[in-house]
Amino acid sequence: MFASIATFALEGIDSREVSVEVDVRRGLPVFTIVGLPDPAVREARERVRAALLNSGLEFPLKRMTANLAPADVRKAGPSFDLALAVAVLAASGQIARDGLGEWAVCGELSLSGVLRPVRGALAMSLGARRGGFRRLIVPTANAAEAALVEGVEVSGVQSLARIVELMAGRWRPEPPVPLRSTGPEPEADEPDLADVRGQADAKRALELAAAGGHNLLMVGPPGVGKTMLACRLPGILPRPSLDEAVEITRVQSVAGLADGGLARRRPFRAPHHTISASGLVGGGATPRPGEITLAHHGVLFLDELAEFSRAALEALRQPLETRRVLVSRGQTSIAFPAHTQLVAASNACPCARLRHECTCTEADHARYARKLSGPLLDRIDLVCRLEAPPPSELTDEAEALPESRAIRRRVELARERQRSRSRADAASNAAMGTLATRRHALLSVGARTHLRERQELAPLGARGHDRVLKLARTIADLDQRAEVSVDDVDEALGFRLGGGSARRAA
Repeated sequence: MFASIATFALEGIDSREVSVEVDVRRGLPVFTIVGLPDPAVREARERVRAALLNSGLEFPLKRMTANLAPADVRKAGPSFDLALAVAVLAASGQIARDGLGEWAVCGELSLSGVLRPVRGALAMSLGARRGGFRRLIVPTANAAEAALVEGVEVSGVQSLARIVELMAGRWRPEPPVPLRSTGPEPEADEPDLADVRGQADAKRALELAAAGGHNLLMVGPPGVGKTMLACRLPGILPRPSLDEAVEITRVQSVAGLADGGLARRRPFRAPHHTISASGLVGGGATPRPGEITLAHHGVLFLDELAEFSRAALEALRQPLETRRVLVSRGQTSIAFPAHTQLVAASNACPCARLRHECTCTEADHARYARKLSGPLLDRIDLVCRLEAPPPSELTDEAEALPESRAIRRRVELARERQRSRSRADAASNAAMGTLATRRHALLSVGARTHLRERQELAPLGARGHDRVLKLARTIADLDQRAEVSVDDVDEALGFRLGGGSARRAA
């Protein structure tokens, strides 16, 4: 007898439908799996055998052939266990074959027949809806996540024996409750920007970065607050929209980081400087998302930027520009999203001391600066130099410090202005293309003249010119102004060239 049921293979953060076909007929007892299975899938034979027997079901002592179609797509991971077991049960007549066409299943089996959770349940549920399946069976631990997708009836099942009862109509699980809330959550555990004393330019740069989605580099000696400031950026970013939250959750689910509910915060990833290029942008024999994808719609913080390997940093150049990572393996190319905001911190010199204590020569400074390539730095909109704050700012009693909540309100207003103006062009100023930048960054006559004069003194290049326009547009958006002024351009140029905020210096 022959039976077939649908499951899904993960490709990047998406899923691809796989038909698990099982043929059971007379012959020497053997269980063969074909269709480019990896070792974990081939080992499913023993898990399926033990799970069936320990669930009080029959494992056919016949010749069984399982085909995972399409056969030219490599299958990896233990999520095919459940589909293989259900197909064997149907092909051996232990459950009805009628009606299997409306079901899709995924899950890992233990030897006792209990279902273990798998990665990518949200992606598989989206695949089920895309494939037109009315019902999806997943392990109980994945049910709330899979139920985030509307239009698919999700059943969370704890064991193989329960699946037999479910398909026979003798049992029905309670519908899972999807955790959909994307509203503000308690913020007591979030670091607050009010904790940082001094560093007015850096705080201004952080607010601009949050308002426009711009990349930021902070340069300064240890202990001046670079890491402290970076860790407080998520607290002033707007909460993710529903679509963004679904994308964040899907990435986290594929990476095995999801907690079963919809993401309520933007991710903040801070990898160690010893990370490899594939760890940073993604890769591996079976392509997995890298840190830049795990920070999708969030922040990628690279502390001690100059200590990262040159290969890892250069691998970031294209994803920062195109906002996606393309990983090619054999005849397959997989795209990972990388709509990520880069925030980096670096020492000014190898000795990493305060300016008056520095013992580095000019040659040492030049050698250290060459660790960061020009093309990478060209993709950073804001460069802020930090120095140790004066003792008065650390010891004096400070009053009315701006809290992250108040700054986030200004950031949200600026982002709302960008969305209403750009519509389909971009979600933030930093994501605007060249045509959208020229269309929306409306300079006053004085600002246009000032920018031309400054460019004659210090040419920026085409990319640098556009990034100055985007940053100036963000400055105007924070002030709720339609036109970009001379002061906006001057401040954007100050941060672009690494001199800090010209407005505040004035």
